[in-house]
Amino acid sequence: MSNYELLYEDDQMLVVHKPAGLLTIPDRFGSKDSLQNALERDFGKVFVVHRLDRETSGILCFARTEAAHRNLSMQFEHHTVDKYYLVLVDGKVHQEEGEINKPIGPHPTISGKMTITGRGKPSLTFYRVLEHFKHFTLVEALLKTGRTHQIRVHFQSIGYALAVDALYGPRPAFFLSEVKGKSYRSGKFSGDERPLMERTSLHAFRLRIDHPGTGERMEFRADPPKDFQAVLKQLRRWGTTEGV
Repeated sequence: MSNYELLYEDDQMLVVHKPAGLLTIPDRFGSKDSLQNALERDFGKVFVVHRLDRETSGILCFARTEAAHRNLSMQFEHHTVDKYYLVLVDGKVHQEEGEINKPIGPHPTISGKMTITGRGKPSLTFYRVLEHFKHFTLVEALLKTGRTHQIRVHFQSIGYALAVDALYGPRPAFFLSEVKGKSYRSGKFSGDERPLMERTSLHAFRLRIDHPGTGERMEFRADPPKDFQAVLKQLRRWGTTEGV
């Protein structure tokens, strides 16, 4: 049984909601547990158009023919696709909206990590604040380029790393005690507490793209998964900012 959610299907493309923890494509170690493999078991050959990090949930589009793959890939290359993300970041973002226009490239010494560098590829992210909390901010980000770890690197570069991000952020997991503070006790021992979220606080919730056959502008949405919603619920209850 596949653990992705099918949002749209026709003879030219598939649009699906990928859960966190699932690879988009098989990794270089040959892992077969990937969204691409799951789709090919269910639908036959599919072509990868874009990707999400393993620990990021959200919407992905796959092509079912070579012609559709060329068309969709060109839309991404020409930046006509709108990819919107929900991003929970650490700290209070004081500018209600803005853009981050900084080139991104591989980190010079840490394999698998990206960084802001003059030798990197042009990278552009627009954002607007959706909700303020005492120590966190929920932001909507619109990607106009699709660099590896773009949102994670861009927000870290302006002082607002993702609230949960083991590679770039301040914590690998989010615990309720962090927002409830001393008023919170979980069982007899603090070690009993389970994290609300153990992956990047990033969700691709909206995708606008032209159909590769008809050219019709299509829009897809996917609500954040239970872990993301649980964190937001607790922040709204315990971590709100007065007057916001």
